[in-house]
Amino acid sequence: MLDHLGLQVRDVTASLEFYLRAFAPVGMREAMWFPDGDGIVVGLSGPDGVPDFWLSPARRAETRELHVAFRAPDRAAVDAVHAAAAAAGAEILHAPREWPEYHPGYYAVFLRDPDGHNVEAVHHG
Repeated sequence: MLDHLGLQVRDVTASLEFYLRAFAPVGMREAMWFPDGDGIVVGLSGPDGVPDFWLSPARRAETRELHVAFRAPDRAAVDAVHAAAAAAGAEILHAPREWPEYHPGYYAVFLRDPDGHNVEAVHHG
């Protein structure tokens, strides 16, 4: 149903570093970028190389928390996202565990990104 998602952030470079470091275990990488006024817009992709997650400069102050979940290929990748985010000093909202209230096999970690958004790596086992 979704084709792509754009997230406006205070500091594109800081957010880019966070997402590339924390979500490298699920194959996230920089796919493309282009200038936007005094800043840049960056398209991130998974292993397929299709830029479907975009970071761009915020046009105004964000007042609502956004939730974004990235699919992980297995539980080990979820654990690796947790380790990478913790090593980067990210706030861990919920350490990796199974969430049976969502469905059996739902294994996820929840993090806080540099703009305060709730981001997740999830494996549907």
